[in-house]
Amino acid sequence: MLSKSGTLILCLGLLVSCKTVEEITGNTPIVDTEGVNMARYESDLADCQAYADEVQVARKTTSGAVGGAVVGSIFGAVLGNSSTASRGAGIGAVGGGARGLGDGLHEREVVIKRCLQGRGYRVLN
Repeated sequence: MLSKSGTLILCLGLLVSCKTVEEITGNTPIVDTEGVNMARYESDLADCQAYADEVQVARKTTSGAVGGAVVGSIFGAVLGNSSTASRGAGIGAVGGGARGLGDGLHEREVVIKRCLQGRGYRVLN
């Protein structure tokens, strides 16, 4: 049986596999399109998104969840008993996983924007 944090990570993984991360998060670059060949831009954007796929979002989420669980269980054990440690681990896992996910998505965004800028586009956001 999966823990709550494991279930959250599995659901996020399934969701991400269905669409691009940018479609899910609505986090797409805004580019000044004046004088831009849109077919070429779409091709360049796809290339840049492929580079961004190298960012290990799932691994960052998982390692954040594991790290959060460890810290949460330690605090729970220090402040209470095994029940408190277990709850602390769960809270830490969710918080750490969320932070790892956020870090991974931000890194993807940076990779895409730098890639587009390197190809001569004016990225506005």
